[in-house]
Amino acid sequence: MADGRSDSAEPSDPLQRSRSQKDGDVPGDSDSQDSDGAAEQQTSVPRPGGLVSVGAGGVRLDPVVAAIAAIRAGRPVVVVDDEDRENEGDLIFAASMATAALVGFMIRHTSGYICVALPAAELARLHLPPAAAVNQDRRGTAYHVSVDARDVAATGISAADRARTIRVLGDSATDPDDLTRPGHVVPLRAVEGGVLRRPGHTEATVDLARLAGLAPAGALCELVNDDGSMMRAAQCRAFADEHDLPMISIADLIAHIRRTETQVARVAETSLPTEFGDFRAVGYRSVLDGVEHVALVRGRIGDGNDLLVRVHSECLTGDVFGSLRCDCGPQLHAAMRQVAAAGRGVVLYLRGHEGRGIGLVDKLRAYALQDTGRDTVDANLDLGLPADARDYGTGAQILADLGVRRMRLLTNNPRKRAGLDGYGLAIVETVPLEVTPNDHNLAYLRTKRNRLGHTLTEEALGSPAAGAPGGAT
Repeated sequence: MADGRSDSAEPSDPLQRSRSQKDGDVPGDSDSQDSDGAAEQQTSVPRPGGLVSVGAGGVRLDPVVAAIAAIRAGRPVVVVDDEDRENEGDLIFAASMATAALVGFMIRHTSGYICVALPAAELARLHLPPAAAVNQDRRGTAYHVSVDARDVAATGISAADRARTIRVLGDSATDPDDLTRPGHVVPLRAVEGGVLRRPGHTEATVDLARLAGLAPAGALCELVNDDGSMMRAAQCRAFADEHDLPMISIADLIAHIRRTETQVARVAETSLPTEFGDFRAVGYRSVLDGVEHVALVRGRIGDGNDLLVRVHSECLTGDVFGSLRCDCGPQLHAAMRQVAAAGRGVVLYLRGHEGRGIGLVDKLRAYALQDTGRDTVDANLDLGLPADARDYGTGAQILADLGVRRMRLLTNNPRKRAGLDGYGLAIVETVPLEVTPNDHNLAYLRTKRNRLGHTLTEEALGSPAAGAPGGAT
């Protein structure tokens, strides 16, 4: 059962306090009491020397360790993501440290649509289902049914009530009956493995709380300007400086975790002669889900710069059975041939990506729907499955472990580039990987171009050659 505390007192005004106190003070800096009687944190945030990096547009970023210390001390932090993703900053604090003053500060400076990021296991334990049976959010944000704490003092919308709900969500002793549905706080499901699997604010929130030694749950909301527009990196920096908050990027958080934690294990290595050339096969196992992957390495990685790299998604039907419904098999063979010819590079074969991540049997079910006239996207959606469920975090870690730093990526898929870009891997060039279509996969390839944004030329989608082989997803 969650604790019986309540937030009865009015929250203090963070802006008023910052004017009367040291410049930049925010909730969590003073020795005042939260409305539930618990003393707010007095710990000052360490400021390690130096800067971790410079973000988009030359914006200054703080060390990740400073953000972790701030979260541990009950203070908010600003987290920005990539320019080519949402290109926004979120205000984040640990759920277990929620106070009426912190929530009031968040409401004042953000959109006010406050969410709480939680691990999937906690959402399942609390019987909180997804908000929609089919998630069509373009960024894949996993919204769940909104809630209030059952014992909120009023309607649930006040800063004090929402602080109570946030703390209850972040308490491992909370029972499902301690929450009412719907409510005024929106839970978000974080991908297991955090920002290494999905470089989003949801995962960053859970990772920061975990790294701070707190319950892996946190509140987050998008920073906005006075006119309601989203704050971008430079505006987020100015806001963070005004309120003396650490500001970090998700890319720097990923780099920090990669430096300090291991998520993949190199378990085997051997020579592998193939019809396309000789490779070194390096076997990996994910410590997150146990799935095994293999990297085919040609030549010496050296300094890791300007390597030709193909990240190939597993496709049993195309790669092994020679299915003509896709272009996977020919793409795999073409990639191996090109990397071998380059004399230096990697073909990374990612398992668990069957059918763009929906699995083998569901892919066959989607094929059956395609036989009735549905395209490859609608067939997945008709089954209640995402159009593309793949993530490339594990692949990025494997490439980093191999020593890859700057790559020429063999792909037609912009999502693949975006999926790797957030992991500190520089993609200096995208190299097209087009294969000859056939009568069975021409419509599929056109759907990939028209609906999934693949960069396929008209020549690649021209009249199929007689008897031409098909390929992969």
